[in-house]
Amino acid sequence: MAHYSGHRQPAEVPAHFKDLFTNGQLGAAEEGNNNNDQNEQENRPSNNNNNAGPTDPACWVFGYGSLCWHPGFTYTKCITGYIRGYVRRFWQGNVTHRGCEEKPGRVATLVEDKEGITWGCAYRITGSTALDYLKQRECTLGGYATIDTKFFPRVASQDTPFSGEAVEVLVYVATPENIHWLGDDPVEEIAQQIVSCRGPSGHNAEYLLRLALFMHEEIPGVRDDHLFELERLVLEELYRRQIPLSSVMGRNPDRIRRDSHEDIRRPPSFEFTSRVPDTKLRCLNI
Repeated sequence: MAHYSGHRQPAEVPAHFKDLFTNGQLGAAEEGNNNNDQNEQENRPSNNNNNAGPTDPACWVFGYGSLCWHPGFTYTKCITGYIRGYVRRFWQGNVTHRGCEEKPGRVATLVEDKEGITWGCAYRITGSTALDYLKQRECTLGGYATIDTKFFPRVASQDTPFSGEAVEVLVYVATPENIHWLGDDPVEEIAQQIVSCRGPSGHNAEYLLRLALFMHEEIPGVRDDHLFELERLVLEELYRRQIPLSSVMGRNPDRIRRDSHEDIRRPPSFEFTSRVPDTKLRCLNI
């Protein structure tokens, strides 16, 4: 497993990331914002309009954990896809959302792996309110630092701003230097810890299971062995302890409209060959 080559201070967004603020060149805003008005307590900002005007700068933020199903901020577009060079691991501790000081929960972070691919979704945000909120949620409270990398859309079409090309995104990652870092442990022990922890935002198992559900529903056919093995072990442990699933899942989050062309969301196939007209062939004796 590859290790981090360094640690960035969580208080600052990468300076050159501001170069992405190109007056909408990363994609035009859709009519109306997606206001995911949820009541979960993950330090949601009180002002949900992003203070965004028509000329405010825009950037993209990649989510691979709770951001996949609970962004907590206003955005203008959400697109599924992946980043390269990292794998998702439940190695970060959490004492503010999914655990407490006495029993820290386990949440996802990214670990460098040159062969790795991590699937999630990218949000287009405008103005400073969302970035300030994410800085508080991910950096100040969560112990994450910021990096930037390339995001590759799952589906390229005229409805996406990418046209199949990668775009730079902001990503929040936890490294071993932060005080909440728990690191690697046998997957069975990680599952036991997740089943045992709860925090102000809900049960730690909900975090894991909703992330796994996002992968199953939004990106079917893609394997994430670490995530899916934890999902299996956590469900088995909940059953063994006779803990009802309904007691750990909380309220259902509002549905997020991902990919403006999601109505035709399906894996690639040769279905269009069925539209080729039938042709009668004759055999020639030559």
